[in-house]
Amino acid sequence: MSTCDLNPTAAAFSLHGKNILVTGASSGIGRQTAITCAQRGARIIATGRDATRLQQTMDQLHGQGHVQITADLTISDDRNRLALAAGSPIHGLIHCAGQQRICPLRQLTEDIMTQMYAVNFLAPVMLTQQLLYTNAIAPQGSIVFLLSTAAHIGTRGVGPYSAMKSGLLGIIRCLALEQAKRKIRVNGISPSTIPTAMWGAEHDMIEAEKARHLLGLGTPEDVANAAVYLLSDASRWVTGTSLLMNGGAML
Repeated sequence: MSTCDLNPTAAAFSLHGKNILVTGASSGIGRQTAITCAQRGARIIATGRDATRLQQTMDQLHGQGHVQITADLTISDDRNRLALAAGSPIHGLIHCAGQQRICPLRQLTEDIMTQMYAVNFLAPVMLTQQLLYTNAIAPQGSIVFLLSTAAHIGTRGVGPYSAMKSGLLGIIRCLALEQAKRKIRVNGISPSTIPTAMWGAEHDMIEAEKARHLLGLGTPEDVANAAVYLLSDASRWVTGTSLLMNGGAML
């Protein structure tokens, strides 16, 4: 179904005809975001570090013309290769790649801090820079960073992760100002606990998280639906902010 066949409300939330680049698309929230965006009509450019898992994502995408590019975004050459291979125009970019690690500050090492910086801050910021430098992101496009409620509140044991996500809030605000002249929107999504493979076998922690979320824990589908909103024309008047999704845990 083409956009012109939809009523105005449905058309605003459609991604038909849009090229959407999804990082971290090989698993978790990134995989579900790619799947959901494809269901809404987008052509997906999916990237991740694991070629086998990335192919599993590709096998679940609705529609045709999707592209997969295996890359480690902490490596400059891989980011440059991705930027070239993705082509243009890119109508939407969503940064889902990330890594969480439980590490109280007194146990923090320089290696852990450097890893958290490279994965959660440097990689998405510098990939965005490369795409903007080459004018790959189309006017009126949308850039979305996946943050966390840890960017807004203190959370025990995730200081380095929280610091990197908080840093992205500053990037979002500044970049939104810089790109307003091209009508490119820059926003974030800040979800609370979403059980994915990143959480591993932390069953006790997940059960404790359930108890503090009034609406229960969220799902990757919940975050993907928010991504559709921010990537679609429905959010054409939204920039420089991050959508908090916490199931009532921050009330």
